[in-house]
Order: sequence, then C-alpha cells, then structure tokens
Amino acid sequence: MKDWKKFLWLVGIFLVAYFLPLGNPKVSNAVLEAFRLLQWYAIHHTLACVVPAMFIAGAISTFLSQASVMRFLGPKAKRSTAYAVASTSGIILAVCSCSVLPMFAGIYTMGAGLGPASAFLYSGPAINVMAIFLSARVLGVDLGVARAVGAVLFAVIIGLLMALFFRKSDQQRVAAAQLPEEEKSGRPLWKTSLYFLCMILFLVFSDWYDTNDVTIITSSGQHISANIRTSTQDNVDFQVYEADGRLCPDVQRMSRDEIVSMEPVPSFTQSVHSIKWYLAGLMGIFVLIMVWRWFSAQEVRDWMGATWDFGLLIVPLLFGGVFVTGFIGGIIPEHAVASVVGGNGLLSNFVASFVGMIWYFATLTEIPIVEMLIRLGMGKGPALALLLAGPALSLPSLLVIYKVVGAKKTLVFSALVVLMSTAVGWIFGMLT
Repeated sequence: MKDWKKFLWLVGIFLVAYFLPLGNPKVSNAVLEAFRLLQWYAIHHTLACVVPAMFIAGAISTFLSQASVMRFLGPKAKRSTAYAVASTSGIILAVCSCSVLPMFAGIYTMGAGLGPASAFLYSGPAINVMAIFLSARVLGVDLGVARAVGAVLFAVIIGLLMALFFRKSDQQRVAAAQLPEEEKSGRPLWKTSLYFLCMILFLVFSDWYDTNDVTIITSSGQHISANIRTSTQDNVDFQVYEADGRLCPDVQRMSRDEIVSMEPVPSFTQSVHSIKWYLAGLMGIFVLIMVWRWFSAQEVRDWMGATWDFGLLIVPLLFGGVFVTGFIGGIIPEHAVASVVGGNGLLSNFVASFVGMIWYFATLTEIPIVEMLIRLGMGKGPALALLLAGPALSLPSLLVIYKVVGAKKTLVFSALVVLMSTAVGWIFGMLT
C-alpha cells in the first residue's frame, strides 16, 4: 500500500512537471510566488517554530508515560479535566498551527483521546491572547470578542463531536494499545515538569510575536510606515499605513537593494521580540543542564530518535503544503477573494471559511490580511469566519493531520471547522 502511495505521488509530480504551462506569465509568476513563500517560511518559521516543536513532540513520546497521557487525556479520562486542559492550551502556548502539529501528533500517538487531541489541535493556534487582543484593537471590539468566545467554544464542541463520531474506532485504538501499568520514573515529577516548562518557554520565546509594524527608509530618503506581510532574501512585501492609521489594501513589493533600513515601531511586544533569542537561549541552556544532570544517555538517544521520526513525518508535508499554498495564492490574488466575500450571505461566509481552511497564516498575519479584505469589501460575518477557520487550519496542517489520523478524521475535522465558522460568521453578520 505504501509503495502504491509513493507511486501515485511520483506520477502526480511527473504530470505536473510535464504539463505545467510555464510559458503562461500567470503560472510562472505563481511558481515564483510559491518559492518566495517557501523561503519566507524557511527563514522565519522553521528554526523558530517547527524545530523546537519537534523536540517537544519527541520529548512527549519519550518522557511522558503512556499511562499518564491516557489517564488525563484518554477516551476514558474525566471529560471536564481533559477538555478544560485541551481547549485552553492556546493561552499558554500562543503558537501557530505548524508548532502545534508535532505536539498533537505526540499526544495522539501516546494514546490521547481523539476528542481532547482535536480540541488541543484547534485551540493551540486559535486561542491566542495577543492575536485576539489585536483583533479587537485593529478590527473592532465586536470582532475581537466574537473571535475569543467562538474560539473557546469551537475547541470544546469540535472535540466533543470528533469523540462522538469516532468513539468506536477510538475505543478500538485504546484496546489495541493495551494500556500498561504506570511505571515509576527515576525522576521526581517536579524535575520532569520543569524540563517541559523550559522546553515550552523556549518555543514561546523563539516564536515570539513580531507585530511587523516598521518604518522603512528607502535609498531615496523616503520614510514609509508599513506592515510587513512577507520578506525573502531579495524582496519585502508590505502594506502602507495611510494618514488615518489604516492599512492600504494594496500590497507593495520592494527590493532589498532599495531599502536602507527597516526600524520596528516601538512597543512592549517588539521589545521582547528584539531579545527573544537571548530568552530562548537561556531556556535552552536550562534544558541542556537538566538533560546532562537528570537524563541517561539512552534516554537522550531515544529522545533524539523520536524527534527525528517526527521530523521525517511532518517537515516534508509542511514544506510541500506551504509551496502549494504560495502557488495557489499566486494564481488567485487576494483581490479576487475579496470580490466573493462581500456582504454577509451564507455563500460569502462559506467561501471565507474555506479559504481560511487552506490559506497558511503565520502568527498574527491574519489580522492585517483580514483588515485589507475588509477594506476591499469583505463583510464582518465572513471576516469572523476567516478568523475562526484560518489560524487553526491550513493546507500544510491538513496534510500533516491526514498523515497522523487518516483521511476520514481529517475530512470530518476540517468540515466541522468550516461549517461552524460559516454558521457563526453568518449569524454574527446578521446581528452587526
């Protein structure tokens, strides 16, 4: 079966390479945009987000006992505890979907119930305190509050529905796992807890928010107040702040040769961001000291092996998904999306939810994008639908979720996110 899957992938790549009309300027530009997005992802998110998350996922599968995970997050765990922890994890983690995916894979393979694991998968990137606060400040208090309430409720409801729909297969998975007796660890609980806390803080600091608000000084002496959308080795894509403080809906591209400097706009968030690698490095030193003093050589080898396995499972799918997302974005520009999400009809909300499902949003980037789409005519209902569906899902994350839980569960999970986002956005649009 695996060989057939590999064969189909090879056939698909061959057909795309054979028939892709590179002579078409729109297609060739889309290919270039795909590589630009992939380079931006590699520069800004791989080392800061994905790699630390892989080490945490490897640590979960190595140093947490299966019995402990099953007791607190398994299908037979106390629902109030399991869903309370899983559905509010985003407040603690405050990371994007690409960081949550390895941890989701780790707790699921260790025996966590599909319901709590799904709640964790949605809440990780969706219940993001800074993103919700900025949504209220930039897009309006009504959208900010609706996003906060909707994200928490979505995490719980989606988790409960996933557990309900797949209760038989989850029970079979637990039975096949043959839950072992909890083994006594050679380390006290506080040592393991401190180790994981420092690992999580490393991820939080390394992936610390960048507001992307800057003052660009060009070679011609021009000073531009802007918000950076993406940046690569050669170019910077940005939106200019207009006199009224709102972002211009048009995205401009400037070569780095034209830029003398880009100075971040001062704020507490940016102050922390400027020293994030020092803070992350401090946490990394603590982790290394703890590993040196508290862990055996065999445990470290097991940890590295599990981390490597998660990397082989997840990274190729993330990179492939980001590349395809960039290609689709090059073919279908944001102005075209804005043209079909005007008003607050059901279709507009569904399109916004569906686009959010496949579009990749790094942390906080969804806010200027939604602001731009609103300026281009997007209704408030579709805006909320996009905010609820977008951060939690993307084409890269769908590929990884499929690899972990299979096609049927991935389809149901994504359908729940899209349909619930559509319904809530439609109701919100009618009330505002």
